[in-house]
Amino acid sequence: MKYKKLWLGFLAVIVGSFAVLGYYGSEIYRQAPPIPKKVVTTSGKVVFTDQDIQDGQNVWQSIGGQELGSIWGHGAYVAPDWSAEWLHKEAMYFLDTWAQQEKGVNHDALDPELQAMLQARLQKQIRANTYDPATGVLTISDLRAEAIADVSKHYTALFTDDPALAKHRDAYAMANNTVKDPERMRKLNAFFFWTSWACVTERPDQKITYTNNWPAEKLVANEPSSDLIIWTGFSVIILIAGVGLLAYYYASNREEEIDHSKLPKQDPLLGLKATPSMKATLKYFWIVTALIVVQVTLGVVTAHYGVEGQALYGFPLADFLPYSITRTWHVQLAIFWIATSWLATGLYIAPAVSGHEPKFQRLGVNFLFICLLIIVAGSLAGQWYGVMQKLGYGENFWFGHQGYEYVDLGRFWQIFLLVGLFLWLGLMVRAIMPAFKNDVEGRHLLGMFLISSAAIAIFYASGLMWGQHTNLAIAEYWRWWVVHLWVEGFFEVFATVVIAFLFVRMGLLETKMATATVLFSTIIFLFGGIIGTFHHLYFSGTPTSVMALGATFSALEVVPLVLIGFEAYHNLQISRATQWIKAYKWPIYSFIAVAFWNLVGAGVFGFVINPPIALYYMQGLNTTPVHAHTALFGVYGMLGIGLMLFVVKGLSARRRWKDGVISFAFWSINIGLMLMVVISVLPIGLMQTWASVEHGLWYARSMEFMQTDTMEMLRWLRVVGDTIFAGGVIALAWFIIGLKTGWSLEADTDVSLEDYPSAKNKKEATL
Repeated sequence: MKYKKLWLGFLAVIVGSFAVLGYYGSEIYRQAPPIPKKVVTTSGKVVFTDQDIQDGQNVWQSIGGQELGSIWGHGAYVAPDWSAEWLHKEAMYFLDTWAQQEKGVNHDALDPELQAMLQARLQKQIRANTYDPATGVLTISDLRAEAIADVSKHYTALFTDDPALAKHRDAYAMANNTVKDPERMRKLNAFFFWTSWACVTERPDQKITYTNNWPAEKLVANEPSSDLIIWTGFSVIILIAGVGLLAYYYASNREEEIDHSKLPKQDPLLGLKATPSMKATLKYFWIVTALIVVQVTLGVVTAHYGVEGQALYGFPLADFLPYSITRTWHVQLAIFWIATSWLATGLYIAPAVSGHEPKFQRLGVNFLFICLLIIVAGSLAGQWYGVMQKLGYGENFWFGHQGYEYVDLGRFWQIFLLVGLFLWLGLMVRAIMPAFKNDVEGRHLLGMFLISSAAIAIFYASGLMWGQHTNLAIAEYWRWWVVHLWVEGFFEVFATVVIAFLFVRMGLLETKMATATVLFSTIIFLFGGIIGTFHHLYFSGTPTSVMALGATFSALEVVPLVLIGFEAYHNLQISRATQWIKAYKWPIYSFIAVAFWNLVGAGVFGFVINPPIALYYMQGLNTTPVHAHTALFGVYGMLGIGLMLFVVKGLSARRRWKDGVISFAFWSINIGLMLMVVISVLPIGLMQTWASVEHGLWYARSMEFMQTDTMEMLRWLRVVGDTIFAGGVIALAWFIIGLKTGWSLEADTDVSLEDYPSAKNKKEATL
């Protein structure tokens, strides 16, 4: 295909997709569940105000938010989904009260006919929308106010230190006195009520709730809607059609086998002289290695909380590092080290491609490094202070814990990171610009490099689009811009371009072929990926149009992943093409692992939970971390490791690596990740799915179900995969350290000193 057609296709996808994303985003603003100015009983008693609900949202954020249980299915998986559980408890209060009035027994003791009659009465009352948009007043019955008081009493006991609920706190990995102030607890209950009210209240003039009848709850007639069933079927049809079209394209445009005669006879990177700024990127990778170890350690602790609650083998760790903190740090450090690896690779590649070292480039690289250290340390400390309830509402929002998974860091640290990303973009642009003058053939690939770099800086700004009191449905819309578009979207494009640059620089791909491949791949990926953002928002207070678009385009996201085996096979061929390429075996093997996990983690496990009918029952269950672990670490983590290995190899190209430790690290990480999922997290998720279909989401996340012997055994089985995985991570760190000390290097060199006399001794060639 001609470059012009590819660029026009790329432009059309970007403009068209963001027009759709923006228009239906405005619909989310317009149709989001309203926050009532007052919640008033029919007898005139004020139960909550809008300030109570908004402050309650801030309290929820400060205790960890989505890192402690979940709301509308988004968040952590050990504690309950608070909106679903509140709804069930409120419904049961109604039914038990009426049953006592009718027969003097609880609802469960009634005959089925009377149970059905009471449930019909409940559904008529609780699903009715009694919110008045003219006055902003939500009117509820006196009985519902009693139900709210009863559920609030339970949650107050749970979130404080009532001994009667100690077993529950242990099962939910909740520290004692998670909320220390009674007034904060009252407001937290107000927020929980509002999220539950949105789950069961029908939209004006419609027969579905604000959350599209989620969660599954038969007592209140929350069942899959017809729209949900229809768009599930349509998404499967779109997937099949997309796979067929892409298979036809690959068959008609199949690449030829690698022509070994055209490959370089020796490593082109041997002649590359690292500039001062390129050498300065090395310390980024030391930090990446350290953060990987810390992140995995926190993951082990977080997983262990799932079986021991508030302790680590008897030690009361939750008193100092509660579950919501360890999980926050575990997730956030993953984003930090992966992003740092990719950004550092960009800083290394830019001068290498242009052959130009701008003035003060090394100073800029070092200054950015210091900024990143401050952001990491400062944001982690702020989150600890927030969760330990040492900050006020405003201070927590700015410097503490925002409570939104993947973007937990306080607003100040978000802004600081955004400034750092634009500093990084400036360093990239000034280093790469000279290449536009000198490399006419490669300008198109360079253009994609700069566009993807700019997108990384620009799209992180979407994380600033919500405020301290923004409606949760709107905040979720923008959060997924960061998580899906920034992390899963434009970082993916950037990585594709960087890998193409690496292979072109090594003489393994022609510039023309690499450019066309990158442009085409980007078009295919973003065509489904941008609008596919909506598949995260089916049940987050959004209209059904969002479900229709999300179901359709998220199916298209899977299409390019189905044929990812071609990429893996191509990279495997490259790794075996010539003798000198074998020195890059482990970076290239990491790229092969990325292709594998793209297919399995992002493709198979992703599509399992993507169709609306599947996600209706699975959202908030352990089927989600199956996808999250295999996609985030398997794809983006392995890519970050691969890029790190490529750069450190480029900085010591004349020295051969010892294969033992790095081989153990590579296989242990990937085998451990697979075992963690297959023998523990996935079976738990599938059993929860059965419970969700049979009894409702509240039961699938309940202590009664999750603390059975079978579930306990499955959680303990994570030890097998986690241990192998952690052993691989430690081996990786040992290997990276060994590149500095010398124990990871062979005693000889890759090339003769006659060809490269600058390598006068082995010491000069070490890192």
